[in-house]
Amino acid sequence: MAYESVEISAITFSTFFFFSRTQLNFTVAIDFTASNGNPSQPTSLHYMNPYQLNAYGMALKAVGEIIQDYDSDKLFPAYGFGAKIPPDGKISHEFPLNGDMENPNCVGIQGVLEAYFKSLRTVQLYGPTNFASVINQVASNAGSVTDGSQYYVLLIITDGVISDMAQTKEAIVNASSLPLSIIIVGVGPAEFDAMEELDGDEVRVSSRGKFAERDIVQFVPFP
Repeated sequence: MAYESVEISAITFSTFFFFSRTQLNFTVAIDFTASNGNPSQPTSLHYMNPYQLNAYGMALKAVGEIIQDYDSDKLFPAYGFGAKIPPDGKISHEFPLNGDMENPNCVGIQGVLEAYFKSLRTVQLYGPTNFASVINQVASNAGSVTDGSQYYVLLIITDGVISDMAQTKEAIVNASSLPLSIIIVGVGPAEFDAMEELDGDEVRVSSRGKFAERDIVQFVPFP
């Protein structure tokens, strides 16, 4: 079955073609690598400003508040990657923002924002910037659906250069036949050439000599 892609223009969830009775499932993944800067400092992209949202919060709200209208249950799995997490300080590239490994769902975009800010207070920003783990997780969920009743959208918000490019390309190629689209939003002043490469508008992503069946990635810089 061929699935339609999600297309984003200027941080707008512009068009999504649903199959009959198709349910949209929206997942969020946020970059917690140290390159974002200390969240307690105003120069950080994760700065916990008591008066306004930081860059990540604004990007999440801009995209998420549009997409959530297409997700009927408003329960969004939300993950972080690139941080050392309590209690043992191990690096994780797929930790639930709400701290619940069994149920990573947050209620609405406001719930995701609250879990995100709570995580900033408990984890240690570290690195590297790996995408493959969370892509494979969502792809595994999408791969369990064979009747066209579910479609998955993964939003990745990041500040910089990807560390596991080869593994991420392989994950994207493997997921390209599944009911899944990936939106990558780049925040901050970093170069995002690698993200443009993952967005197969010009050249289809390939891995190990195999090309993606379709372009499932849309990259957008923010703002």
